[in-house]
Amino acid sequence: MIARLQTPALKSALAQFPVVVVTGARQVGKTTLARWLLPRAKYVTLDHPAEAERARLSPDEFLGSLSAPAILDEIQYAPELFRHLKLVVDRDRRPGRFLITGSQTLSLMAGASESLAGRAAVFTLPPLSLDEALPRASLSEVDAFLWRSGYPELWQRPDLDRDLWLASYVATYLERDVRQVLSVGDLRDFDRFLRAAALRAGQLLSYTELARDVGIAPNTAKRWLSVLEATQQVFLLEPYLRPRSKRLIKAPKLYFADTGLLCFLQGFRRPEDLPAHGLRGAVWENLVVSEVRKRVQARGSPPPLWFWRTAHGEEIDLLVETGPERFIVVESKAAERVTSAALRSLHGFVGEYGPRSVAAARVACRTETAYPLEGVPDSRAVPLGGRQGLLAELGAEFG
Repeated sequence: MIARLQTPALKSALAQFPVVVVTGARQVGKTTLARWLLPRAKYVTLDHPAEAERARLSPDEFLGSLSAPAILDEIQYAPELFRHLKLVVDRDRRPGRFLITGSQTLSLMAGASESLAGRAAVFTLPPLSLDEALPRASLSEVDAFLWRSGYPELWQRPDLDRDLWLASYVATYLERDVRQVLSVGDLRDFDRFLRAAALRAGQLLSYTELARDVGIAPNTAKRWLSVLEATQQVFLLEPYLRPRSKRLIKAPKLYFADTGLLCFLQGFRRPEDLPAHGLRGAVWENLVVSEVRKRVQARGSPPPLWFWRTAHGEEIDLLVETGPERFIVVESKAAERVTSAALRSLHGFVGEYGPRSVAAARVACRTETAYPLEGVPDSRAVPLGGRQGLLAELGAEFG
């Protein structure tokens, strides 16, 4: 069992709420974590067709047969249970009665918000973070993590062929999650869409351009991307849109939840091919943004994350909001050595929002040790992982 960052928050929620919902993509460790948290709980997986059918046809009888605490795994196969769970919970509001997992955020969140408002705590479990897999990661270990991915099985079983595992993962994802959520006539079209999206990771999202790459309509691209979001393969980073004088870009940026899968979908088959490729900077940026997101989401109420970009091209990769109009500014650079020039857009940001808007400025690069950057107050170049790394600093800041 690899210790997960969400464990303290989940334990706290189980002590307070009758229902705790854990969403996340397939194979990120939801079931393992649930059974570790509640080792004596009754466990039922609705991934089993017979159990799902029983839950759909006789929900009251199904729920009545469960003694508390109970784990309901992959509840997206019987979303009707949410309405009946409300009645069961209202009769007995003891905390920790049900721990529910599921792989499709859209249906789960809809069911939880409609039927279990005030009764359920909802968490997202991402793939393993760098901190979880390699708590004191060196630069070479960061590279290994970026390439191998954060799916727990690939770390628990080093003998597994990474490419074969990821190819099987994509095939299973297309056949099970995509077919269930979306009616796609030809899964090969969706597979091409998935790979086209990977080539645009770290870029501003344009549905028109993405649709053109695949040969589909922009509305179809928008609908299909919502499936990637709902099944937690990708996420969108929204721009910070509180202009005072400058015209700001309004399109979000697209990122993948896991860089190993991202590299696989981009077509890389050897880790040594990545450093010299033009996509290297985008992959590194994806790693930094996704790892920061994992780090701050581990707490129950994560701080907002944004990026900032003006119509004139000034851009900051990541803003971690620490208070009203106050941020930790993060730039990502794949270089091993950077200067204060990496923070050149910071001057425009400070000019727009004032010096108090910047709590700290960090450049997450491929250095082994942190060092200050001249000319910018409270600014440092930092490694991503390890004791001196950005993730450790954010962990101390946000718990």
